[in-house]
Amino acid sequence: MELFGERGFEQTTVAEIAARAGLTERTFFRHYSDKREVLFGGSSGFSGLLMQSIADAPAGATPIDTIAAALATAGELFVDRLDHARRRQRIIDAHADLQERELIKLASLAASLAEALRQRGVGDPAARLAAEAGVAVFKVAFDRWIELSNTASLSDIIRESLDELKAVTAGNERR
Repeated sequence: MELFGERGFEQTTVAEIAARAGLTERTFFRHYSDKREVLFGGSSGFSGLLMQSIADAPAGATPIDTIAAALATAGELFVDRLDHARRRQRIIDAHADLQERELIKLASLAASLAEALRQRGVGDPAARLAAEAGVAVFKVAFDRWIELSNTASLSDIIRESLDELKAVTAGNERR
């Protein structure tokens, strides 16, 4: 992140990243397929936590409440990471190929969430709808969280965003 901030994403090479981290390029490529993945490297841990949270949800929980609880739990991963998240998002927002990569990761996350719901016995289209809605809630909440004026936790904003979605779908949107 420091190198991307200092030199710009496009100008930063894998060799520079590896050297800054005290690694060889070969070691770098054991962990990342390319330099873009440095920005998305934590996605498997995030996804794994969500899957576990869905599996651990109470049996009677609705699909959307199961997703909401998983997202709120996963939001705890971001405690004390607001500045990092802001820097990362600025880099992504400045490059179309990184925005595309982020969308691919979110689509993959939605597919995983839907599969986790199916494993709980939720059928389609309910599993897909809840998963896609959950990813939309996460994206909106994340964008709100990294705003400069924000002081709330990501988990709180996820809950608020889900409440807003529920109000919108019930025809009671907040104004």
